[in-house]
Amino acid sequence: MNVRTVCLAILYDGEATGYEIRKLSVEGEYSYFIDASYGSIYPALARLEQEDLVTSRVEVQDGKPAKKIYSITPAGRSAFIQSLFEKLGEDEYRSEFLLFLRFASELPQSLVEQRLAERIVEVDATLADFDRLKKEHTHPGDAWVIDYGRTCMQAARDYIEAHRGKLIALARPDTGDAAAAE
Repeated sequence: MNVRTVCLAILYDGEATGYEIRKLSVEGEYSYFIDASYGSIYPALARLEQEDLVTSRVEVQDGKPAKKIYSITPAGRSAFIQSLFEKLGEDEYRSEFLLFLRFASELPQSLVEQRLAERIVEVDATLADFDRLKKEHTHPGDAWVIDYGRTCMQAARDYIEAHRGKLIALARPDTGDAAAAE
């Protein structure tokens, strides 16, 4: 899936500014699908507008700069649905956390314990976010996707909890200079 498709997906649900599209694709509910930057969103929106798949209007605001609001056209809705018929790419998963854990045997135990604890806090925040999203979205497709994501994150949390001792045991015993290694 590309930025163009994600822009159409977001606009499929309703009007949005480029800023709102970026926020949804980086920090919001669409961040679980694809990473999109301002540098890729605005050119994609311009191309979509040239192809008559989206339209835009400028809305004047009191005391603020005007904002450009994008809407999907019927042709854009059709193009988006048609794009879902295309073969899906592989899921991409990158994790600094997993790279860190790969080298846990080279690190002090206290640092490994700290990073595992930090990850649990992050996963718990993500689980809470899924719970919030579940309350906000009642569409059956949304509910299924949210439940899937939550199940994956819960499994990751459970795995960390069940196996953290093994990883900590692989790490080097702490020495007086463990804090200096951070």
